Amino acid sequence: MSRFLRASILLMMLAACGGGGGNYSAPRQLDDACAIIRERPHYLRAMERTERRWGIPVHVQMATIHQESKFIGNARTPHRFALGVIPMGRQSTAYGYSQALNGTWEEYLATAGHRRAKRDDIADATDFMGWYMDESSRRLGISKSDAESQYLAYHEGRTGFANQSYLNKPWLMEVAKRVAARSEMYRQQLAYCR
Repeated sequence: MSRFLRASILLMMLAACGGGGGNYSAPRQLDDACAIIRERPHYLRAMERTERRWGIPVHVQMATIHQESKFIGNARTPHRFALGVIPMGRQSTAYGYSQALNGTWEEYLATAGHRRAKRDDIADATDFMGWYMDESSRRLGISKSDAESQYLAYHEGRTGFANQSYLNKPWLMEVAKRVAARSEMYRQQLAYCR
């Protein structure tokens, strides 16, 4: 057997065993908070730590993560194409569970995170989200349990929220309402499954 063939077989075996990174797939039942935390108990531990540190309720975190990434740890924005076929890069630098942008992530690392924090780690992503929403609460007076307003500030940035840029985006206001409804659904579910 040639070296190339042996190396190829070894590489395929490693890939099949998951040798290339973490499990970034979404939980199976995204409409059931209890099922999510049964399948991924480390999600709940991470969100509870964030709630203790920043005061952002677990259900608000869950609803926001659902909207941003559907709980897919390595989620990215779609590619842009020129003339419909020439790749021009991604729509933004958003990445991970929280879809944090590069600049905002760097600000978080400099002020509240630890140097090795990663956007595709649920504990780091929820801590980032807690930091961001806590700051929105302090600067803009948004209740930490107001999932709709927190989401609008998260999506538009604090300056955009303060300038009410979302009023020109009816689609975004609908998304924020869905985030609020999901947050309430998760809150009710979590009350029974903890």
